[in-house]
Amino acid sequence: RAPARPRSSGAPTAIRPRSPFRYPHRVSEAIEPVVGRAVDALGVLETLGEEVGDEWTYVTDLARVQRRRLAEIADRRGGTSLAPDRVSAIDLAIAEVGRIVDPHRAIDWLSTFPDLVALALDEPLGGA
Repeated sequence: RAPARPRSSGAPTAIRPRSPFRYPHRVSEAIEPVVGRAVDALGVLETLGEEVGDEWTYVTDLARVQRRRLAEIADRRGGTSLAPDRVSAIDLAIAEVGRIVDPHRAIDWLSTFPDLVALALDEPLGGA
């Protein structure tokens, strides 16, 4: 005789998020919205980095150049679809931006983050 199954309490159970390191179960996505999310993340870094008063000009100039760099990639490759693993890579980098709370780290990421995006897009690094 099989052991009795435990009865549900009726309370909802926590749903564990899917590990980002599993094979993505997404479909390909057009490059424009993916780069748009990356540009939005740059804005978050810029806003946080602007809190360092001595670096305000550097931060705003760097953010402007990086936004233009990403926009040029999207314009040049408009209509291109990205494979699910590339979309996931960019979305993971965006999620990491969301964890940054230190303005100095945000400034560091203003130059690093676009290279992560470029790498996922098979674009040259160090474009800004």
